[in-house]
Amino acid sequence: MQKSTGQRSLFETQPAWVEDDARQGIVATVVLPDGVDKPLDYLVPEALAAAVEPGRRVRVPLGRGNRERLAYCVAVRAGELPQQPLKAVAGVEDDAPLLSPRMLELTQWMSEKWLARRGEVLEAVLPAGVRAIRKRRGVPLLVATGAAAARAPTPAQAKVLAAAAAPATAEALAAQSGASRAVIARLVKTGLLAVAGVADDLAPADGGRPRIVHDRPDALAPAQTRALEAIRAPMRAGRHETIVLFGVTGSGKTEVYLQAVEETVAAGKQAIVLVPEISLTPQTCDRFRARFGRVAVLHSHLTPAERHAQWREIVKGRVSVVVGARSAIFAPTPRLGLVVIDEEHESSFKQATAPRYHARDVAEWIARAEGVPLVLGSATPSLETFARCLAGEWTMCRLPDRVGGSQLPPVITVDLRDPSSRSRGSVTPRLTAGMKWALDAGGQVMLLLNRRGFATHVQCRSCGHTVRCPQCDLALTVHRPGNRGICHGCGLVTRLAHDCPECHAPHPAQRGTGTQRLEEEIRGLFPGARVARMDTDTMRTRGSHERTLDAFRAHEIDILVGTQMIAKGLDFPSVMLVGVVNADAALHLADFRAAERTCQLVTQVAGRSGRGQLGGRVVVQTSTPDHPAIIAAGRHDYEAFVRSELPLREALLYPPFGHIVRIVVRSIDEQAAANWAEHIAARLRQEAAASPAEANDPPTLRVLGPAPAPIARLRDRFRYHVQAMGRDEAQLRDLVRRATATLQTPDKVAWIVDVDPVEML
Repeated sequence: MQKSTGQRSLFETQPAWVEDDARQGIVATVVLPDGVDKPLDYLVPEALAAAVEPGRRVRVPLGRGNRERLAYCVAVRAGELPQQPLKAVAGVEDDAPLLSPRMLELTQWMSEKWLARRGEVLEAVLPAGVRAIRKRRGVPLLVATGAAAARAPTPAQAKVLAAAAAPATAEALAAQSGASRAVIARLVKTGLLAVAGVADDLAPADGGRPRIVHDRPDALAPAQTRALEAIRAPMRAGRHETIVLFGVTGSGKTEVYLQAVEETVAAGKQAIVLVPEISLTPQTCDRFRARFGRVAVLHSHLTPAERHAQWREIVKGRVSVVVGARSAIFAPTPRLGLVVIDEEHESSFKQATAPRYHARDVAEWIARAEGVPLVLGSATPSLETFARCLAGEWTMCRLPDRVGGSQLPPVITVDLRDPSSRSRGSVTPRLTAGMKWALDAGGQVMLLLNRRGFATHVQCRSCGHTVRCPQCDLALTVHRPGNRGICHGCGLVTRLAHDCPECHAPHPAQRGTGTQRLEEEIRGLFPGARVARMDTDTMRTRGSHERTLDAFRAHEIDILVGTQMIAKGLDFPSVMLVGVVNADAALHLADFRAAERTCQLVTQVAGRSGRGQLGGRVVVQTSTPDHPAIIAAGRHDYEAFVRSELPLREALLYPPFGHIVRIVVRSIDEQAAANWAEHIAARLRQEAAASPAEANDPPTLRVLGPAPAPIARLRDRFRYHVQAMGRDEAQLRDLVRRATATLQTPDKVAWIVDVDPVEML
């Protein structure tokens, strides 16, 4: 974009009435990605005046040595220059702006809301692939060179070369062959694969996977029709509104999304659809491709080049539907008409590292700014979402029944405290009988256990010593093969000793059950069944999610064992039994959301059963069958849990009735961490006491702590946390901002601020 003639004329001869000491020019305000918190001003040389504009990156000198740094230009102004001389912009990095004015406004809001450095926010909004590739480039197409005849390739390489008989992208080759990107890179390096050109258009994200045909129903159910009309009304009026689809599992929420997106695309606009898990992306993309053809996909498994290719197609408006995980909310859609967040309750929509934004809040800001509807869907909406609907801020549409005539499956609760329910393994006789019933009827089984590994800990039978990670306050989890101990906090891998490190008694017991042990147990109970496991250990290679789910859909797998990644959003009509092996796995964690998450998880996984003509059942194994979360999930009555939980939250000023800012201090020195946390807590209390309040009003700001974090040591760092709580979000943020503004962090100490955290460990 060219600068206006008026701005360029500032470098020409000034009129006679301009005073000699009034220097005129153009100043660019820039933000560095890291290091410097505040924006900096630089003089724009005449030669760069046409190229420097908000949204582009520039190179600027910094510090005494004037070392060039890359920075984001966030504003440009023309007029009188300050008396103090300014350093000049050294160069322009990008051919065109990477960020629109609306996105620059968004990053400023995000920085203020989540108390994050704006440079961190700018880096989060722009994918690394977009930042790294400045000029328009296509995705390379690779082809087999024929040189393999002179070298005997490995089996994995042979599969890749067979798939590369015709030019294809690295993404497509990995998906078709099941090989890792390292194998493909090695083939390129050795000359067995060569670049045959570039693909300017979107690479086929399905990689040749079998397509699922989803026919459009002839008519919607009455509840679906009402929900769709609630979305259409603001869409046609060109205004923002947030609509929450609160529908039981299998109630047809996705079809409502699809038809709302249909109307958006028919109006010449674009839609963004967010899903929480990468395992859900293939199935969601299949459904949207079946309806719309070309769909852009954005998630963390894309290479930088692939993400850049998708980004380029979106920004040019050549793709109408964008599907992806959390960061897809930043897709540069020039004609946005609708935003949809499926499974909106999921904690994965909250960024775990700085800037710690929540995609739901970002989506609401974008939808409000663009004047378009935001649709949130879930069978178990978060309590924050529920409260906003009850307050009348958002519109809730209930879908209480499953479509197609199927019924919610009966839930059988097995009390693990009852001696008659116990067994030698982790599967009770009641669950075993249910699995046999489903398999004998030709159905499939899903078993949920949200603990990966073989055994959860190793404990000496003689002295009771538990083997722990030397860097973390966590027990080592046993993984097989290899009898390895792996820390799920820092990733440390160690070979487990054959005797106790404390008393040297032989053969410590491997206690607790993880998904590996459960898989082994199931194979022993049902030797003729085809069993597969889905957790982060088995889903490491590219395309593994798709291959496993495709095999399960094709009934090549009878029993699927998995962690929470199998619990939501998946639609398999042949699943007749769902078993929750340990419903209490996260119920008693030191987190006020533990009960909410347990109810959501059990409700969601129960909803995978009974979607087909054969019907289904659910077996929930628990030691706390009388807990409100377990009772509500067993009755498919999530709203009953909400009614029991909201008064407790209100009494304690927890979200959704209050807000929390959590500060976590880390140090290799425990006393240093404790001292700095105490110092921050004292500053917070001092500022809270000085905050204005009405004479008769109760205190609206509270400071809790410091105290050791529930996980007191992680990655060889001791951890203390402080919580500031209050009803008013802006007042609370201002309190934390004032208390921490002038802090000089001591050596060996690091600390982070998390606004409205979703986990407290």
